[in-house]
Amino acid sequence: MQGLYFDELSVGQSAERAHTVGAADIEAFAAVSGDVNPVHMDDAYAKTTAFGGRIAHGMLSAAYISAVLGNDLPGPGAIYLSQSLRFRRPVRIGDPVVARVTVKALDAAKGHATFETACLVNGKTVVDGEALIMVPRRDTKPAR
Repeated sequence: MQGLYFDELSVGQSAERAHTVGAADIEAFAAVSGDVNPVHMDDAYAKTTAFGGRIAHGMLSAAYISAVLGNDLPGPGAIYLSQSLRFRRPVRIGDPVVARVTVKALDAAKGHATFETACLVNGKTVVDGEALIMVPRRDTKPAR
C-alpha cells in the first residue's frame, strides 16, 4: 500500500479525520503511554482542577493528526520528521475531534512537505501546529 508521492502534493491540499473521544480511548492511551495523570483518569480528582472534570491527554489529539498524515495525506510511506504543537483548549470525553492537515510548503530538493496541523472540537481549535514530513518519490526504493 502506497500513499501519495511527492509530485502528487500541492500547496493547499488537505485531509481530515473525525473521532469522538471516549473514556476507553483515554484509558487505552494511558496504558500505552504510561501517562496516568489523575486529570485524565480520576473523575473525583479532575473535578477539583481548573478543568472541572476529566480531560483527554493532549498527545491523544496529536495522535489523531499522525493518523491523518500516516493514512491519508500523504499516507503510507510518509515519515514524520518533526511536529510542533500548541494545546489551546481541553478535549473532554464525548468531544468530536476533527484532525486536519494542510500542505503549507513543498521542498522539492529534500522531498519534504510542511503541513499546517490542527484538531478542532465544534469548530474551535484545541491543538494546532506544524509538521515536517519526508514524502516518498517515485524513483526511491524502500529503506532497509
